[in-house]
Amino acid sequence: MAAEGTYPPLFTLKPVAGDVWIVDGPEIDLYRMPFPTRMTVVRLSSGALWLHSPIAFSAALLDEVQALGPVRHLIAPNWLHYAYVQDWADAVPAAETWAAPGVAERAKGRGVRLRVDHGLQDAAPDAWADDLVQMIVPGSRIHREAVFFHTSSRTLILTDLIENFEPHKLPWHLRLTTWVAGNQDPDGSMPRDMRLTFDKAALADAVRRMIGWAPERVILSHGRWYARNGAEELRRAFSFLDP
Repeated sequence: MAAEGTYPPLFTLKPVAGDVWIVDGPEIDLYRMPFPTRMTVVRLSSGALWLHSPIAFSAALLDEVQALGPVRHLIAPNWLHYAYVQDWADAVPAAETWAAPGVAERAKGRGVRLRVDHGLQDAAPDAWADDLVQMIVPGSRIHREAVFFHTSSRTLILTDLIENFEPHKLPWHLRLTTWVAGNQDPDGSMPRDMRLTFDKAALADAVRRMIGWAPERVILSHGRWYARNGAEELRRAFSFLDP
């Protein structure tokens, strides 16, 4: 049975837009708070599959995903989203792993096995430059997150820069916690503790760039994602910056 805070059905593909799917996964415990997990799957114009923030591995899910095409790229987009990448890499030896700055060091420090084939940069590599643009969001020495924009579907793929926990899925004490943290639906945003790690001017520049991509939808890793009015949701979520 799925936990109340998750988004069932779990471990199955859910269409988002042309060549973009999400897969909702189980909760993980992070700093004593249950976080629902979410993976994004993009089918590149080459036919190869690109998996962002892989959730807990499932052989049945792998079979379902591979029915779309061959898995070739596994993305660890920030220092908190890497735990299951190696399980997927073990199951798909032909897939290459890509990690944001700080991921390899974090995994090693936590004793988590992770093979990093490539570091993610501020520009998309040739492997997906025809389909996605990307950026390493600047301004924080702690939280280095790679964000991606799928141009043909106008889908922005974030990880933790916005969290949007729905209060009806939370116990009462976590409703209070998320309200104080500023990451509760319908006003989901960057958690207040994360904001303190950023230079606001640098973050504001990055947010303006993302708004300039004119996303129609914004996928988040935790909580309700935004199926429409993506640019407006970015302006709202980062209004504390006046971007």
